[in-house]
Amino acid sequence: MAVLDDLSGFEFEDLMEDVFRNLGYERVRQAAKTADEGRDILMEEVVDGRRRAVVVECKHTESVGRPVVQKLHSAIATFEFDGPKRGMVVTTGRFTGPAEAYAADLRERDDPYPIELVDGTDLREIAEEVGLDLYNGRIEILCDETLRPFDPAGGVHRPVETALRDIENLDPAALPRPHAEVTFRPVVSVTADADAVFETSVGVIHRVDDRTTIVVHADRDHPEVASGTVARLVENNSHARVDLDDDLTAEFDAVTERRFGQTETEYKEWAVERLCERYATTVTYTGDNNVTYEKTCEPNQSDISVRAIDPVYLPQVRQTVDAGEYTYPLEYYAAGPSRVTVEDGIHRCVHCETAGDDETYTYCENCGSISCSSHVRAERLEGEPVCTGCAVTERFALKTKYFYDEANREAFREEYEAMPVHEKAQENVPLAVAAVATALLVLVVMLASTGVL
Repeated sequence: MAVLDDLSGFEFEDLMEDVFRNLGYERVRQAAKTADEGRDILMEEVVDGRRRAVVVECKHTESVGRPVVQKLHSAIATFEFDGPKRGMVVTTGRFTGPAEAYAADLRERDDPYPIELVDGTDLREIAEEVGLDLYNGRIEILCDETLRPFDPAGGVHRPVETALRDIENLDPAALPRPHAEVTFRPVVSVTADADAVFETSVGVIHRVDDRTTIVVHADRDHPEVASGTVARLVENNSHARVDLDDDLTAEFDAVTERRFGQTETEYKEWAVERLCERYATTVTYTGDNNVTYEKTCEPNQSDISVRAIDPVYLPQVRQTVDAGEYTYPLEYYAAGPSRVTVEDGIHRCVHCETAGDDETYTYCENCGSISCSSHVRAERLEGEPVCTGCAVTERFALKTKYFYDEANREAFREEYEAMPVHEKAQENVPLAVAAVATALLVLVVMLASTGVL
């Protein structure tokens, strides 16, 4: 256990907290370091359907004697818990004969507060069981499971195909195969209990009793709390995991797998800090002197006990499809058929800020653009949609006409020159109607002035 010997006492306690959590103990948390009463870690276990408290003393020393075990026995007796209790002393070294004899005597006498002894040799065996990396004395997060990067029933490209079907004047089958790449991003779900009571001279003014799960983007550079939609995606699909293997990655043109950047201990501590901030609130109360006070109630880190740390990979898929002069991205977090969109370049006008799937978009075969209704016109010669960005324009009968190219505009010029006057007028119906209305009005005025009307 040479590497463990390099840890400080507090680091050893952090390590053992992670070990116990990985062994399946519940409500694993550390006692306040400033008020050590012979118990470093508190946790619970369920035996034969009954919940039992376990009080742990961590000793990062070469040997542990009888006084340490006796002190823990007293601490168990005074620990408030509604149910059976037992103790455990964990050390990187060994136990003296008197210490082992004292613990054995408790067992033989069927003492209500038995104590288990775990020495350095036992820790080696436990390390193998929970995947402890003895190289650096930390439980590294090693994960080989991911949420599904695509729905097997629809295939990798189904999201792009579905999005393209919303676009008018576009046949998705006419476009080239989309390019698809996936980044497996590490996330950690930290489930914790918050139990805090805030009192003043008038009694309890605020209480926190809650269980919550915080989902953390666990990239190497720094942790980040996931948004609500991403957190729900992870939580709602955590049961549908698959192995991260070549069968999945072979479906994509490019694959990136990011590493978990920190240890379980570091993610736990980071999440606890965020939860303390989340539960902080300002309470207004009236004192004994009938004066109104305000008090900020923020739980201490010891009020937050981490129940589970659950790592998994979250696929971030980016697909791009080429159409004429443009490339359209669709990026999203995936969990089988469920998705959270990061970027949707398909439901977005290339000419303005209009975006979102509540708008009508039209494809321009002339240049490949996807445009909103404000930037689409009917091509005068062929009657098909053309965007205002690529169209060639000219005014006929004081109205702007749109053409695919110069050739179509020239063809319409010749057609326009050959038109009779009434057909030319129809090229700007509002103008023609206004002209007729004006002529009728002039005629009425003239008739009225001559006395005919």
